[in-house]
Amino acid sequence: MTPADDFRSDPRQDRRHDASALPETALAGDPWRVGVLFSRSGVTAISESEHFYGTVLAIEEINRAGGVLGRQIEPVALDPGSDPTEYRRLADQLLQDEGISVIFGCHTSAGRKAVLPAIERRNGLLWYCSLYEGFEFSPNVIYTGAAPNQNSLQLASFLLREGRKRWHLVGSDYIYPRESNRIMRDVVEQHGGEITGEVYLNYQVDTGAVSRLVESIKAAKPDVVFSTLVGRPGRELYRLYRELGMDPQQTPIASLTMAEGEIKAVGPELCTGHFTSAKYFASLDTPGNARFVSAFRERFGADLPISQYTEGAYSQVHLFARALELTGTLDTQKLVAAAMQVSFEGPSGELRIDSDNQHAWLRPRIGRVRADGQFDIAWEAASVIKPDPYMTMYGLADIAGD
Repeated sequence: MTPADDFRSDPRQDRRHDASALPETALAGDPWRVGVLFSRSGVTAISESEHFYGTVLAIEEINRAGGVLGRQIEPVALDPGSDPTEYRRLADQLLQDEGISVIFGCHTSAGRKAVLPAIERRNGLLWYCSLYEGFEFSPNVIYTGAAPNQNSLQLASFLLREGRKRWHLVGSDYIYPRESNRIMRDVVEQHGGEITGEVYLNYQVDTGAVSRLVESIKAAKPDVVFSTLVGRPGRELYRLYRELGMDPQQTPIASLTMAEGEIKAVGPELCTGHFTSAKYFASLDTPGNARFVSAFRERFGADLPISQYTEGAYSQVHLFARALELTGTLDTQKLVAAAMQVSFEGPSGELRIDSDNQHAWLRPRIGRVRADGQFDIAWEAASVIKPDPYMTMYGLADIAGD
């Protein structure tokens, strides 16, 4: 049995995992019940499973240390199957049928947008650890992933300064890629660059459509391809890119989402030389990351990848536990207030929430894929950067560390 089998359920069924899925010490009083809403199946299963394992590890660590105020955290984990309709249905199930108010979950913006009405209507609290396109605020969401001013601007600055002026934009056909590409187009054109094309594909396109996309990129002759393709089409882009004769050293793909897990699925030999902008890479050489990687490997083995998705989910659960320790209640408004008073020194560095917008201060980094599927750090900010989800500082000169 693999570690993944411990948590798998049939995605066509009710999809509830009981508390025995997460080994716990004896409960001291009623547990803190929370929802976990990450897909283990469907188009985004690889990245969302990494969210899931990070969440599992953090909950287990907290429970082994005695829980929060002497009470264990009890997760109710459901699998939406990467389907926004299921995200909405299962969020309603957690909030209404299970009586749960705190949910760790969602990966894509489509999933987050699907559950947001349910979260707000029932005054729940969603902890959302994925990077996203920005331009959103909800009093019922703690956003612990990167906003565009914490990944897109840094990526644009780095590549433009390398002399890569001609950009080709490709993405999946939903809100995150379209908004991310809008931002990238504006930044590139404002700083002397040129967009050679902008193409969107749906989740279910066949291999032929991705092949035609690569051929159109070859014909356009850009200096860099900015990809916001997610799921299988995104992985096929990286595979076909090399197979159809594109050279990453000459024309790399730059991404915000291509992480260690999907690189492993594609094959590191096909991904070497491409760039990703993220707050975390498993290759970070710090004592805190060494402890995290060791703990993850001890729990789940050496085969499971560790990525920005693993670390983001892990760190936000620990931040939640510190906020809960202050409040002693799962009341949404009290938890939100407490979340702005605490911090957590996670594998990627300090995680803290900005009181202006409920987004996280983060330290951006840019990595380049190497032959073993890990990343060499090509650039990192000098310190954590204030989140600016509405892009009020819209210029490369405002990037910390430049």
